[in-house]
Amino acid sequence: MSDAQRADALLDDAPREGRGRLKVFLGAAPGVGKTYAMLQAAQRQRQLGRDVRVGVVETHGRAETEAMRVGLAEQPMRRSEYRGVTLFEMDLDGLLQLRPSLALVDELAHSNASGSRHAKRWQDVLELLEAGIDVYTTVNVQHLESLNDQVRGITGVQVRETVPDWVLHQADDILLIDLPPRELLERLREGKVYVPEQARAAIDAFFTQTNLTALRELAMQTAAARVDADLHRRHRLQGQTAPAVRGRLLVGIDGDAYAEGLVRHAARVAERRHLPWSVVHVDTGASRGEVQLGYLQSAQQLAERLGGEVVELRDERVARTLIEHAVERRATLVLVGGGRVRRVWKFSVRRSVAEQLIKGGRGLEISVLGQEPALTAPVGSTATLDWRQYLLAALATLTATGLALMLSRYLALPNISLVFLAAVLVVAVRSSLGPALACAGLSFLLYDFLFIPPMFTLIVARQEDVLTLLFFLLMAVLAGNLASRQRRQLQALRQTQAETTALLDLSRQLSAATDVQAVGAAAVRQLQLVAKLDAVIATRGKQGKWVFIGSEPLLAEPERGAAEWAFKHGQPAGKGTDTLPSAQWWWLPLSGDGQPLGLLGIRQLGPDQAGLQKRRLIAALAQPLAQALGRATLAGELEAARLHGQTEELRSALLASVSHDLRTPLTAMRGSIDSLAILGHSMSEADRQELLEATRDEAERLDRYIQNLLDMTRLGHGGLKLIRDWTSPADIVASALQRLHRVLAELRLEVLVPDDLPLLYVHPALVEQALVNVLENAARFSPPQGRLQIAVSTGAGRLRFIVSDEGPGVPEAERERIFDMFYTATRGDRGGPGTGLGLAICQGMIGAHGGRVFVGDGLGGRGASVTLELPLQPQPEMEKDLT
Repeated sequence: MSDAQRADALLDDAPREGRGRLKVFLGAAPGVGKTYAMLQAAQRQRQLGRDVRVGVVETHGRAETEAMRVGLAEQPMRRSEYRGVTLFEMDLDGLLQLRPSLALVDELAHSNASGSRHAKRWQDVLELLEAGIDVYTTVNVQHLESLNDQVRGITGVQVRETVPDWVLHQADDILLIDLPPRELLERLREGKVYVPEQARAAIDAFFTQTNLTALRELAMQTAAARVDADLHRRHRLQGQTAPAVRGRLLVGIDGDAYAEGLVRHAARVAERRHLPWSVVHVDTGASRGEVQLGYLQSAQQLAERLGGEVVELRDERVARTLIEHAVERRATLVLVGGGRVRRVWKFSVRRSVAEQLIKGGRGLEISVLGQEPALTAPVGSTATLDWRQYLLAALATLTATGLALMLSRYLALPNISLVFLAAVLVVAVRSSLGPALACAGLSFLLYDFLFIPPMFTLIVARQEDVLTLLFFLLMAVLAGNLASRQRRQLQALRQTQAETTALLDLSRQLSAATDVQAVGAAAVRQLQLVAKLDAVIATRGKQGKWVFIGSEPLLAEPERGAAEWAFKHGQPAGKGTDTLPSAQWWWLPLSGDGQPLGLLGIRQLGPDQAGLQKRRLIAALAQPLAQALGRATLAGELEAARLHGQTEELRSALLASVSHDLRTPLTAMRGSIDSLAILGHSMSEADRQELLEATRDEAERLDRYIQNLLDMTRLGHGGLKLIRDWTSPADIVASALQRLHRVLAELRLEVLVPDDLPLLYVHPALVEQALVNVLENAARFSPPQGRLQIAVSTGAGRLRFIVSDEGPGVPEAERERIFDMFYTATRGDRGGPGTGLGLAICQGMIGAHGGRVFVGDGLGGRGASVTLELPLQPQPEMEKDLT
């Protein structure tokens, strides 16, 4: 055994974190002492200091069992009314709230009262285990699901309350409580199990010596199988060779009375041989009645409860399809039933599926189980005959007869048969094989009665007419069978195509969705279109509240409880399940990487065959939906992380930039003020005036920085309002130059403003501030006595302010980035000082007017030029009159 296999075994054996331990007291029949043994073990645990609480214990009035309860704390039972009858059930929520160390839950197979959270008590036990509470429970062997048919065969009694075998597989300990049949019968006669009247009826109906001996053997076999499984696991833990899990068991079922027994037998074989198993149904397209559909559904649901995989395949060749699927899944054992051999209308008898498997299944172990069918049909399944299809056959035959009578004057006798063949084909295409065969038989009789001499009798006088009739009947049957088969194949292909198209469409829409809202909307829309059902996606909001995508349901108490339970436990709940089935919605959990992502809610889902097919289609669609939801959730988290990172980066840049740009003028101002305060009386008037002017320049510089910060804040929060007015471009240029006359004093300034410029309909102060930012930026990077040019031009309905310098310029690759906030603080704006807000604010202000800002080459191929481009509006009439 490899280290990896041993590690896997250790992980399997290790108890799951936070999960309680389950101990099952298993008995062959009531009265063997399971409850007494459970209470006795609980008393020992109480003496060891554990918090033990009785959830539910059924003593049936036995004095020794009642005495064993003394000293054990009890959880009061939950009371409910059902059809005028008061029922008492275990208070599951009370136990979950108290969270004892150990809970006692008797009768694991018990069915809960209507309105309970779970339909079965074993589901309550599973929830207690998930909450970290240890559980002691009892169960009789006849309640195991896989043994249900064997118990019925032994006792003649159909046990209705069952427990899936996989529940016992999760038990940490199974303790067999055994009592010889003679002693149990003696206890029954003494009234220690039931009251005397009930005891006599039980002995006569169920508790016979033979039945008890057989049930005892089943209990011992179950316990022995568990011991064998434990031994197998211990071998793996020690790194020793043990029977390895090889291959897979496939069990092929059909819609007949043998299906459930075949599934139970397969579950037992898979358990004994440590094989994973699948239930495979090959749909040949043949029409099925309600009884057959009921048998098939019951068997598939039973397989899911017993832990098997359910697979549906479509093909007419059942045996070949099973073999191909077995090879694909690397199965080693194929199990089929041998209940009946099908015969078809051909020259020979077709081999049964079992015979075909034995002949073609080379390398496979083929097992054929011969058994008796179930005593009763599934609940709600009744045999029905679609009389409308046979009425169609009769009408088609009569129509063909009338047409043949009209054409008999013009056509020869052999050609008349083609009219009846056409009727058979029409019925086969529109209906199924049964009505087609009925049409063929009725056409055969009418053709003989009306057209074969002697007329109006079924007697055939001529030998050649006998051959004509026989060939007609043969061709009608073959044609009807072929047409019916093609129709079934077409229906199967349409159904397969519809499911494939639904998956493809959903995958395509989900792949295009970028966030959780878009994913949910696409899924709801596709589910409503494909399944014709109400659908909703429910996710958890930041405050723990449900956020719905789709038609928001009214979450009454059953709905809210079902949704909460499905989200918490990762299992379906609501309508059609065993958890809160009174709810109107079916809640299907959506999870990714073991984490709950949300819920898929479905309403108006019935228990019929169409509902079962829709459930499987929805379950198939839920998988890509969960993946897309996980992807969208992860993308949202990554985007939030990216925005957070950018925010932190901008914050750091702002702090670094502002701390430098605000500190520089403040330091200069403080130095000037300190000089005036200390040396002012000894300074000349010219020196004092120079310090005052320097202080004023630094104050104006500081004011521009603060104004940039305020403008950027207004742009970012949408607080920038445009108060437009007609203004002259020359006035804007003059005002900007006046504000920056000290900054531009050491440069050779060139101003090119034509006299005949049109007016701008803009917010003058904002456009002026944008021009000031560009001019200040150009002055900062221009060399001493360098040229700085400002030009104004028009063209194509636009007016442009162009500011050019002779500085180091801007690389072409960075000309778009210099308009980003704080770009100067890193590398842009040619590496100079400043917050980097000037050009970003400039772009925002000009963009608010519908204009744009772009960078080009500077004067003589040196430096850079920044262009502010604004749209021109139709000039006012007053201005035209004045000119």
